Amino acid sequence: MSSPFPVWAPPLLAVQFLTRIPVPGVARLPSDAVRIALGRAVGWFPLVGALVGVATAGTLWLADQFWPRLVAVLLAFIVEARLTGAFHEDAVADFCDGMGGGRDASHIRQIMKDSRIGTYGALGLGLALALRLTLTYSLPLATTGFAIVAAATFGRFLAAATMFVVPPAPTAEGLGKDVSTAVRSRDLALAVLTALPGVLPFAAQNPMALLAALVGGVIFILWFRALLMRKIGGSTGDCLGFAAYAGQLLVLLAATAW
Repeated sequence: MSSPFPVWAPPLLAVQFLTRIPVPGVARLPSDAVRIALGRAVGWFPLVGALVGVATAGTLWLADQFWPRLVAVLLAFIVEARLTGAFHEDAVADFCDGMGGGRDASHIRQIMKDSRIGTYGALGLGLALALRLTLTYSLPLATTGFAIVAAATFGRFLAAATMFVVPPAPTAEGLGKDVSTAVRSRDLALAVLTALPGVLPFAAQNPMALLAALVGGVIFILWFRALLMRKIGGSTGDCLGFAAYAGQLLVLLAATAW
């Protein structure tokens, strides 16, 4: 039986979904084919994350030649936000608002869908961004680029792993429904393979840090699954974005600890 979408669709859909880079040709795909191809695109998320990390690290390196390190980090974050559309940052704010202010499952999901940001969202996003900025600023110069790329890669891999182990929440919409229901074990295996280019250089420099991040990722997944199943009965797109940001922080925490 032939595939309902061309072989080039999943990686290009991953680029289109995780960044604001225009991807020609994807718009011509039928909606049903796109929904299925998005499930296959999950396997390419870590590689797209690595490319985002390369852009961030490259901007930081270039800006570091002209300005103080803190300014260079801020400029790198600005470029990354433009490249990704602050995709995961928006998810962090929505997730914190929902979990912090929701009374029950349906109220939590309703808050997450609200485009407005509340106290929990502002505080959660502010603290997460401040922590990531401080950790990036504190990275040893010799490992800064490798750590940034590894963090961006691992974050997207953790989102893919969350899709695989946590079912979509009831009445979930968007990524939480269309992608999570289509993710297979082979898609997660592909995510492991596409994560290797982004994490192996960092592993060669600091194997203990990567091992610590992996252990932290397993603990996070176990805790996160229990939390989501108890609170809302599954995952949503905002939950997946929160997982991606958490994955980045885990790598940066490990990199600065060793």
